Amino acid sequence: MKKFETFRGIVAPLDRSNVDTDAIIPKQFLKSIKRSGFGPNLFDAWRYLDNGEPGMDNSQRPVNPDFVLNQSRYKNASVLLARKNFGCGSSREHAPWALQDFGIRVIIAPSFADIFYNNCFKNGLLPVVLEDAVIDTLFNEVAAFNEITTFNKKEVTALPGYQLEIDLKTQSIKTPSGAVISFDVDAFRKDCLLHGLDDIGLTLQHVEEIKAYEHRRQQEAPWLF
Repeated sequence: MKKFETFRGIVAPLDRSNVDTDAIIPKQFLKSIKRSGFGPNLFDAWRYLDNGEPGMDNSQRPVNPDFVLNQSRYKNASVLLARKNFGCGSSREHAPWALQDFGIRVIIAPSFADIFYNNCFKNGLLPVVLEDAVIDTLFNEVAAFNEITTFNKKEVTALPGYQLEIDLKTQSIKTPSGAVISFDVDAFRKDCLLHGLDDIGLTLQHVEEIKAYEHRRQQEAPWLF
C-alpha cells in the first residue's frame, strides 16, 4: 500500500448526502477481486447517460455533462468533498478500490458509514471528518475559486482547480488562502497510512515470529503437519 504523508490535490465537490456504495460502484461491476480496473465505472450511473454493464467500452459511452467528475476542471481531482453519511449501504470493499483507481486519495465529509470508513484506511485512502460548518465553507470556497465573471464578455470562466494540502503527520489541511484546518484520526490508522501498511503488511512485520511459531508447533505437534 502506498505511503501517505503530505498530499496536495484538486478538490471535486460532490454535493450529495447519503452516497451509498452502489452509487460509488454499481453491483454489476463486482466481478473481480483485483483492486484495479474499477475507476472507469466509479459513480457509473451518474457519470454516464446509458446503462453500464461489464465489458463496455466506456470511451464510447455518452457522458453526463452535469456530473462533477465529467467537468474538465475536476478531471484530475484527487480530493473528494462530500456531505454526510458518505459510503453508506453495502459493505463492498470495491467502493474504495474504485475511488482509488480513479485517482482519489482523500475524501472529506461530515460523516462516513462505519464499514466504508474502515475500508478506506485498509486501502490507502484517507477519510477526513470535519464539522458541517467547515464543510459548507469548503464547498463555498471551491465554487468561488472555480468561477469568475469576465466582465467584458459577461461569461463565466473556469480557473485552475481549487487545491488543498493535506498533511497527515500534523493532521492538518491548508487551503489556498493559507487557512489551516485540523482534523482527528485514530493513532493506529494514522501510523498504518504513514507507513503504507495494510492488513497483509502489518502481518508481514511479524514474519520471523510467525516462522518461529510454525517451527515450534511442528516440534510440539508433528501429527498436525
